Amino acid sequence: MIKKLPESSENILGFEVDGKVDLNEEMELISQVENVLDKHANVSVLVILNDQAKWGIEAGYEDLKWAMTHIKSFHRIAIVSDRKIWEWLVAIDSPFAAMLGIGEKHFDMANLDKAWEWARE
Repeated sequence: MIKKLPESSENILGFEVDGKVDLNEEMELISQVENVLDKHANVSVLVILNDQAKWGIEAGYEDLKWAMTHIKSFHRIAIVSDRKIWEWLVAIDSPFAAMLGIGEKHFDMANLDKAWEWARE
């Protein structure tokens, strides 16, 4: 399940992911990001990944395909999770994101406020 967070504003979007994301949910998330990009040159995204967060194969493929064609539209990506796997994945991915001008950073749940501050910079 993907839930848009009420702290979202303008071109700063926040989502919480809990459980398995299916294709319909992924397409809805993409639609919300595209709506922002219709009005703004770029978007920053904060994603809270709960312990059970995961993507189905179709949803993951669609996410990757869309992200690769819109990569220059991202300003910052904040991943918030207490799971070490997400921290490691961000550590691996963030240097590549930086080469494209995208800030990507991991925060643990205790630092959610700091994640929002960073995403808004």
